[in-house]
Amino acid sequence: MLRLTHHGTREMLIGSVVLLGVGSGLGWWHWPLSLIVLPVLIWLFAFFRDPERSLPADQNTLVSPADGKVSDITELPSDPLLGGPAVRVGIFLSVFNVHINRSPCDGVVVDVIYKKGKFINAMSHSEASEQNESNTILLRERTGEQRPIVVVRQIVGLIARRIVCTAKPGDTVHRGQRIGMIKFGSRTELSIAAWLEPKVQVKIGDTVRGAADVIAILGTPIHTVADKAVAEEFEPLVGRETPA
Repeated sequence: MLRLTHHGTREMLIGSVVLLGVGSGLGWWHWPLSLIVLPVLIWLFAFFRDPERSLPADQNTLVSPADGKVSDITELPSDPLLGGPAVRVGIFLSVFNVHINRSPCDGVVVDVIYKKGKFINAMSHSEASEQNESNTILLRERTGEQRPIVVVRQIVGLIARRIVCTAKPGDTVHRGQRIGMIKFGSRTELSIAAWLEPKVQVKIGDTVRGAADVIAILGTPIHTVADKAVAEEFEPLVGRETPA
C-alpha cells in the first residue's frame, strides 16, 4: 500500500480539485482529452509518497538523508559549523524522487538555522549551496562529544519553494528518522566532521535512498542507541514551512 506523508495534504487536496476541474472541462469538449490529467494526478500523489525503509545493520555508518543522485563530493578545509575540516556529500532530488529527509545518525539536534535566499537550479551545486534558501540542522552525539558531528542542509531549487523541518534544538533523533521534507525538486547536503574519519561509500552519479543506503563508514564510532522503527511518521513539534 502506498504510504503518503501528511506534509503534502494541502497540495494533494488542492491539486486534485484543480485537475479534476480541468479534466471535467476537457471531457465536456471531447471526453478522451479528460485522460490527459490522469498522469499528472498520479505524479502528484506519488511525489508525496513516504515509503518504509530498513536500516543498515552496521551502527558505525551514516545513512543517506535523502533520496536522489549524488551530485558532488567535496573535501572542505574548514566547515565553520563543524569547527574544522569536513567532507560534504551533495544529493540532487528530481521531481520524481521521494522528498522526505531523514537523520543520518543517532544524535541530538544542536541547532536549526533557516536562511532566506535565492531559488537557483539545484543542479548548480556551489551556487545553490551558497545562495539558495536553506534550512541547516546540526547534530551532536547523545553522550560524550558535545561539538556538532554532522550537518544536514535542506536546500530549495528552481522549483522547490517550501522547506518543512520537524526537528528542533534539543530533540533526540534516531538514525533514519524523518526530520522533514523539501517540496519539489531540490538538494540535500550531508557534511561530516573529518575527525570522525569518514570513508565515503558513494561516488558521483550514484543513486541513493534515504535511510536505506550508506553514505559513509566512520573510522571513529559515535555513541549510538538501539535503532527504533522508522515506520512511524513523527508529527512536528515545532515545524517551519517557508512562504510559497
